[in-house]
Amino acid sequence: MRWNNRLKYVFLLPAVLWVLAFTVFPLLYSLRLSFFNVRIGQEDIFIGLSNFARAFSDVNALNAARVTLIFVVGGVVIQLLLGLAFALLFSRPLPARNVLRTVMTLPLFATPIAVGFLFFTIFYEEGGLINGLLGVKIPWLSDPDLALFSVMLVDVWQWTPFVFIVILAALQGIPEEYYEAARLESASSWTLFRFITLPMLQPTIILVIVLRVAEAFKVFDIPFTLTAGGPGASTQVFSMFIYRTSRRFFDFGYGSALAFLLLIVVLFLLMSFFKRIRQVYQ
Repeated sequence: MRWNNRLKYVFLLPAVLWVLAFTVFPLLYSLRLSFFNVRIGQEDIFIGLSNFARAFSDVNALNAARVTLIFVVGGVVIQLLLGLAFALLFSRPLPARNVLRTVMTLPLFATPIAVGFLFFTIFYEEGGLINGLLGVKIPWLSDPDLALFSVMLVDVWQWTPFVFIVILAALQGIPEEYYEAARLESASSWTLFRFITLPMLQPTIILVIVLRVAEAFKVFDIPFTLTAGGPGASTQVFSMFIYRTSRRFFDFGYGSALAFLLLIVVLFLLMSFFKRIRQVYQ
């Protein structure tokens, strides 16, 4: 019996070492770096909270935060509306419904890097698929406003199926008896949606928002491959700004501080959403 008790710790040891080596240690080391001025070939200099204060006066950091906020709010709202609309559509009897559901989920299986390069060819101004079909020259990736919209559109294309799957599963879990009782009262389709479907879906919708907001705030692959943050800095999201600060300009202390600021913002938003979920279930 004593050997069996010790054996479970032996099996747990690789997982514990993995977490310590690749999660806890990098997190703590990055936290340490955020309080130092770290430059290659120079001794680390302790500067306290200066890196964090610098972020609030850095024009490039503020612009990256603005771009990220537009990307997150716009993208998640569109994904939520489209996912809900498709879920309502495919919850009804349709010809080849199962096949269409399968097709809807295909973008989820594509890697973001491949998606970025694919849409680069689609949005290309000279001879791209869209401009070629339309016979026009729309500057999808060279106009600052259109470039951000294009990046957002690609993210919507890839992640709307996730919202669709989750909400569709929640829709199928709503008891049909609720709708039958409401129809006996001659309730309209809008009334059914407003007073039955939407309230029953509220916890699921909040959960979807939590997952998508957390993922969207750390987006990197699609903007990096599609526009590399350009033109100018119009599509430079916060994670890309952190990458350039740390890996291109080798300002590791400031980059670590930026990363922790992003982490704090995401944690605050997640805590707010989870608080809302608890209120729904109480």
